Amino acid sequence: MSTIIRAESVTKTFGDTIALDDVSVAVESGQCVGMLGPNGAGKTTFLTLVEGLRAPTRGSVELFGGDPKNAASRVRLGSTPQATALPESLRVSEVLRYVAAHYPAPATTEQIVDEFQLAPFLGKQCGSLSGGQQRRVAVALAFIGNPELVLLDEPTTGMDVDARRVLWDAVRARHASGCAIVVTSHHLEEIEALAERVIVIDQGTVRADDDLDTIIRGVARQHVRVRGVTEDQVRRIEPDALVSIDDAGRLTAVVGDSDALVRQLVRNDLPFEDLTVRGATLEEAFLTITKGGAA
Repeated sequence: MSTIIRAESVTKTFGDTIALDDVSVAVESGQCVGMLGPNGAGKTTFLTLVEGLRAPTRGSVELFGGDPKNAASRVRLGSTPQATALPESLRVSEVLRYVAAHYPAPATTEQIVDEFQLAPFLGKQCGSLSGGQQRRVAVALAFIGNPELVLLDEPTTGMDVDARRVLWDAVRARHASGCAIVVTSHHLEEIEALAERVIVIDQGTVRADDDLDTIIRGVARQHVRVRGVTEDQVRRIEPDALVSIDDAGRLTAVVGDSDALVRQLVRNDLPFEDLTVRGATLEEAFLTITKGGAA
């Protein structure tokens, strides 16, 4: 494998705002990398540096071994930004042909239409499509040049469940054919569906970078909320639990195995009541990864 994205000690500031803070990331050919993080984490800023749309304040970014600002470095790159801006008066078929004409060896229109199930839209003007339909066309356009690398920034914004599944299947097929993909999302489900490697980013800093299974194990935490037990009693059962107590005296423990905790509460004959269990939110998952505390 060859390194197709290399970011070394990258910092990007906008005035007093630090969007990226000393970020180092390398992406190899053929990888599918998910960048997971809340809105404003720095994911989009990172992609704009790779695309050559912005330059780092400090550090360096390489794309296919060259400067991302050089058009020659971008000829093997496809991308879909967060904002969809298709020409409203052109038909979808016309936009597909127009974009394909800018690449030396594009995919056929028929291939892209089949992969992304665009046939019902071909004769329609882009301006008449719903937001989710426009988004599907925009993602398809990222692949029409047969690129070696595609950057997808929040690709399923505005899509319903069925449309998301269509897009995920198409992206997975492209990755299976050898295309490297970097996809950003603040939805754990989407990253889990697409990526084999996950970079967790928050407040401009990489918090974790590992294979999908390892990351999922790290964030797949559950909240056990209960009355009648103390923090010390919970910690004797689960020393690594992240514990908090609200103003009403209700205890919340963030743990990896809620069933095991509840079983031990019963076995220890602790007088608990008002028990509820739920999965962690993404924000809470970040706290789990960084060991910053419990929400």
